[in-house]
Amino acid sequence: MFWLIGAFCALVVGGAAYLKRSLTLSGAAAAFVMGTVYFGAGNLLWFGILLVFFVSSSLLSKFKQTNKEELEKSYAKTSTRDAGQVLANGGAGMLLCILNALWPHPGWIYAFIGVMAAVTADTWATEWGGLSRRLPRSVVTGKIVPPGTSGGVTLLGSTAAALGGLMIALFGWLFAALSGMGGQGLGFLLAGVIGGLAGAFADSFLGATLQVMHRCQVCGKDVEVLTHCGQSTRRIRGLSWMNNDAVNFLSSCIGGVAAWLLTA
Repeated sequence: MFWLIGAFCALVVGGAAYLKRSLTLSGAAAAFVMGTVYFGAGNLLWFGILLVFFVSSSLLSKFKQTNKEELEKSYAKTSTRDAGQVLANGGAGMLLCILNALWPHPGWIYAFIGVMAAVTADTWATEWGGLSRRLPRSVVTGKIVPPGTSGGVTLLGSTAAALGGLMIALFGWLFAALSGMGGQGLGFLLAGVIGGLAGAFADSFLGATLQVMHRCQVCGKDVEVLTHCGQSTRRIRGLSWMNNDAVNFLSSCIGGVAAWLLTA
């Protein structure tokens, strides 16, 4: 019965997101599978947090979208998420959900809070940070970098990251209480805030060091995309396989590990 409920809810959410152009067709298919697993193998806590992340991130991506259009031209992925983005953001959480179904343990849940707090914090930091009036600074060198640079951080973005992690913690506490799993408020708070910040800054660090980057041969800007200004870009650094999706997945895992270590 839980699997059927999960499939129905995932179909409704994924279909609506596709119609609203928050997901591509592949993204909607991946979200359907993921949502079904989250509810079928988990419960309201797992599915609810996934939904909170997706809805809040989708709304933020549409907020003042015209102000972010120029920055998005440098990004490999847009606000309309494909299957790769869906799996990069929710894949680690789905694995934890399955592990908890097979070998129940509170540690899986705290790690899950950290994972989802990390992807939420990173998304919030990106969306709000892109609206900052102050130029970002490199998380590695501390020097001012152009807006949209991988690894660039702002005070506004960092504050948004902390708030995103806090939101996941609070909703986690609420869904846990509704699921009869009370008494975990402090653990969720630590997992959400610290896991979120750890994941967000890990994403920035990986983006500044290992993520594959290219340079536009027309305007000279460093970008994630293979074409810019109508011309092919030139690879300048990073590992060929370390694209934006890989960075997101690894940073979510780092957020999960940080949360697990704090609450173990």
